[in-house]
Amino acid sequence: MTDLFEEVEEQLRSDRYRQFARKVLPWLLGAAGAALLVTLGYWGYDSFRASQISKASDQYAAAMEAFTTNDRAGARKLWTDVSKSQAPGYKALSLMHLAAYAMDEKKVDEAVRLLDEAAKAAPDPVIGDAARLKSAFALLDTAPIKDVEGRLKPLMEEGRPYRVQAREALAFAKLNAGDTAGARGEFVVLSQLLDASQGVQARAQAAIGMIDSGSAKSVPAVVKQAATLPPPSMFDPSMLPGGPPPTEQPQPQNAPQ
Repeated sequence: MTDLFEEVEEQLRSDRYRQFARKVLPWLLGAAGAALLVTLGYWGYDSFRASQISKASDQYAAAMEAFTTNDRAGARKLWTDVSKSQAPGYKALSLMHLAAYAMDEKKVDEAVRLLDEAAKAAPDPVIGDAARLKSAFALLDTAPIKDVEGRLKPLMEEGRPYRVQAREALAFAKLNAGDTAGARGEFVVLSQLLDASQGVQARAQAAIGMIDSGSAKSVPAVVKQAATLPPPSMFDPSMLPGGPPPTEQPQPQNAPQ
């Protein structure tokens, strides 16, 4: 009799296990399928991203080569193509080159728009802040001082890659706007900054001398010249993923180095 009861109990347990399995198995299979889809989706996206970066790298290198051979139209077309890609670094750099063309054509608003797009697309502050700094330079001669200052102030924070250049641009902007006292204060700070280059310190000291001698009215010409200068060479496109090998290549006026 005991064996009979044990056999019946075992049968009941088996029935419960089968019912439980029938209820749970579809969920387990669904979870496994979802995990597989996620894995395949990530792999597909990663492969697509890698192919986009490789393509953008080749096009960017071709654009640089076209520019060095004076094929400006060809270089511009290639940079336009790269500016529409999904490779953030090359997209940002290409937008900066296109902004240089716009500045050459005196299309300041278009240049600023392109530089703002470059800053948003940039994968890191080295590229992004270069675009933001150049947008401020582009507006030095036309925009209200508060607009220029609004663009430059964040770039002057500790740890930002172009904080010295941003402070120098703000000093010139204040001087250009007639705020000689404010400009002089910025130049004094620049002349004493330990991380400022000798060139920056020399320009600051010269500007202080011009302000003190009353000849600061000649500075707008200096401001216009400063607007054509590219940011310092802190970024090498060859360091981007899939980037071209490092080469010594000239770049267009106003373009990032």
